[in-house]
Amino acid sequence: RTGSQYSVEARIISTPLDTMKIYAVSDGPPSLAVRMALKALDIAHEHVPVDYGKGEHMTEDYAKMNPQKEIPVLDDDGFFLSESNAILQYLCDKYAPDSPLYPKDPKERALVNHRLCFNLSFLYPQISAYVMAPIFFDYERTPMGLKKLHIALAAFETYMSRLGSKFAAGDHLTIADFPLVTSVMCLEGINFNIDQYPLVKAWYANFKQQYPELWAISAVGMAEITEFEKNPPDLSGMEHPIHPIKKVKK
Repeated sequence: RTGSQYSVEARIISTPLDTMKIYAVSDGPPSLAVRMALKALDIAHEHVPVDYGKGEHMTEDYAKMNPQKEIPVLDDDGFFLSESNAILQYLCDKYAPDSPLYPKDPKERALVNHRLCFNLSFLYPQISAYVMAPIFFDYERTPMGLKKLHIALAAFETYMSRLGSKFAAGDHLTIADFPLVTSVMCLEGINFNIDQYPLVKAWYANFKQQYPELWAISAVGMAEITEFEKNPPDLSGMEHPIHPIKKVKK
């Protein structure tokens, strides 16, 4: 998340307009999902690192790209788009309209869209609250948080059982797999056991085996999460409007 030489504002100014840019962090699941899609679709782009620890996403310059002040943001020749699901759909629609990653058949596409929404609204919020928030901010992991997480994982297991396929939305890889993989990756990052969800576990392992070049993107983020779990990052310089900042012992 940290270590870039120049501020995000300077990088916005210095990059040519005709170069697609993705403003992203190195360990955030939404950022990783979009970077996987860019890799899978072989779309030339520049990854512009956003220094989360310094709060670069909270600046007014960043807000010009995304008023929500969230990460990631796509800049396609001056067209700014936030929300990782919207970015995934846009990349396919514009640059690979015939790609099986985002099928055209209404029912097949509906399943992909459902899994994207399921992750956004039901699975990842529980993973984020249980895994990520206590790492980066002053929150505790609670029994209620664990219960909500298991409810979400159980629903995912049920969807995999009903579909009976090796991928999240069908018999082949789609953009729905990317955010789901990066969500479950967070659990692996803290050694959370998912053995009681064998279909989710098998789907996750299959993705890593079948698409090692895509998994490699997520693996870097997982390594950072694992390290942060042991040694929480110092965000004392950030003024977050919602989350309480954890006091890190030095």
